[in-house]
Amino acid sequence: MSTTTTKALHDLGVSELATGLRNKQFSAVEAAQHFLARAKAHQNLGAYVALNEDATLAQAQAADARLAAGTAGALEGVPIAHKDIFVTRDFPSTAGSKMLAGYQSPFDATVVTKLADAGAVTLGKLNCDEFAMGSSNENSAVAPVGFGAPAPVRNPWDTSRIPGGSSGGSAVAVAARLAPAVTGTDTGGSIRQPASFCGITGIKPTYGRASRYGMIAFASSLDQAGPMARSAEDCALLLSAMCGPDPDRDSTSLDVPAENFRAKLNDSIDGLRIGIPAEFFGEGLAPDVRAAVDAALKEYEKLGAKLVPISLPRTELSIPVYYIIAPAEASSNLSRFDGVKFGHRAKDYTDLVDMYKKTRAEGFGDEVKRRIMIGAYVLSHGYYDAYYLQAQKIRRMIADDFQNAFKSCDLIAGPVAPTVAWKLGEHGADPLADYLADIFTLPGSLAGLPGMSVPAGFGEGGLPVGLQLIGNYFQEARLLNAAHRLQQATDFHLRQPGGL
Repeated sequence: MSTTTTKALHDLGVSELATGLRNKQFSAVEAAQHFLARAKAHQNLGAYVALNEDATLAQAQAADARLAAGTAGALEGVPIAHKDIFVTRDFPSTAGSKMLAGYQSPFDATVVTKLADAGAVTLGKLNCDEFAMGSSNENSAVAPVGFGAPAPVRNPWDTSRIPGGSSGGSAVAVAARLAPAVTGTDTGGSIRQPASFCGITGIKPTYGRASRYGMIAFASSLDQAGPMARSAEDCALLLSAMCGPDPDRDSTSLDVPAENFRAKLNDSIDGLRIGIPAEFFGEGLAPDVRAAVDAALKEYEKLGAKLVPISLPRTELSIPVYYIIAPAEASSNLSRFDGVKFGHRAKDYTDLVDMYKKTRAEGFGDEVKRRIMIGAYVLSHGYYDAYYLQAQKIRRMIADDFQNAFKSCDLIAGPVAPTVAWKLGEHGADPLADYLADIFTLPGSLAGLPGMSVPAGFGEGGLPVGLQLIGNYFQEARLLNAAHRLQQATDFHLRQPGGL
């Protein structure tokens, strides 16, 4: 079957690929082979950590059979890739950690299953910070495809820079056209921040809208799956397939039916009230980022939206609150990795306790150990009330701040991060610098609100800048509509790194 589209396959978005496959312009096998070849040709970026060509092509052949039979799903034959935090039967699942090196899951995560049910074909697994802990994707302990040792993921706009994290491999795969769309996870900004740094679109839905079953846990009250793609339209297609209740397997899954997030993409945003929080535009915001965000907000005004000044007074407290709650939950979740049932086990030990100690010392990286120790400390006797309980109280106040703000606006807009992507190794000796970079994404995560990053222009060195949009609970359709209308008026989401 010959390809009749005028664009190269890797330049087609999810919607265009789905249409081309239905119109028999190319086959699912051709699309899969094309993207697998792209993944291998650009493996220097370190985006993929696992490929399984036989499994991918078998899925593609099955998709072609369904397309021929007229029983195609919404994403039939569209190639996607998954962050290596989701367990998969056909690919190893390591969460970027030596602790899970070589682990093969006996089942697929619910999000993986739902996308497969919609017809998506899995290309492989994508690099991420170990157990999703990081803002730069420099914390992975797994060798990317084509590498003999662990290596950081590189931003395709400037390979001396970080791509953001923890979903860095996911963002790079989309930006470099190694996959049309991918899954990511967002605990404190891990979809939105790398999407911003790599110039793509990413959305974190309301906490509980997408099942966490089969998603290797970091912080259970914060972790949320979401799609990353080039456009809001493509994200809407994926999110429609990913969401839905999963009460039998995930107790945090909300009993809210999935919806067609594409249905209202083209609605007018005339009269839409966009809240501008004063706290997001303070002295820590780089001038180049502010200029791009301001220009995007002016576009919204041209489209008929109204900018409304608002306040989120506890924004600064989100960093200490998050870095108490998230490590506390991590220390509990990661206690299962002890070398007994699965994963890495130390070779030489004297007794059971010694095996625990050596296994965990060898298996976990520095950032994971740091967070486990912080979490164990704040949960320990005598400190629980002083730290963890106080953090939970302030978390509720942060959520209340948003509800007060939404009385006078429909959406909230601002920067995703204070700067563009920084140099690899720049924050190496200062983990706090990474933590501070999450200041604008953490408040929405703590409140469990939906949020997204939309390409908004370019800053220093021609590096991408993302506009963050935050909605009230279950307002994903409104977010995607606002993002889509901006993308109809601008072309930032269509631009791609040179040399690819």
